[in-house]
Amino acid sequence: MGLSEEGSIGASMVEKFFGLILLVTGAVAMYYTLTSATVLKIFTGFFGVLSFILVLLGVFLIIAKTE
Repeated sequence: MGLSEEGSIGASMVEKFFGLILLVTGAVAMYYTLTSATVLKIFTGFFGVLSFILVLLGVFLIIAKTE
């Protein structure tokens, strides 16, 4: 195992960890957006879509393979 392979493993772990952070942040943002829909009124859809995009990015980073 060379130095470049060790760096690849570290980069993969960082990518998965960042994906997990995005997933949790998006899920929490979506929860608070949907539970406070009466206060947000017309902005509920906007923040709901932004939260969904964060969740999708997090899932993508978690399942993506780093080479």
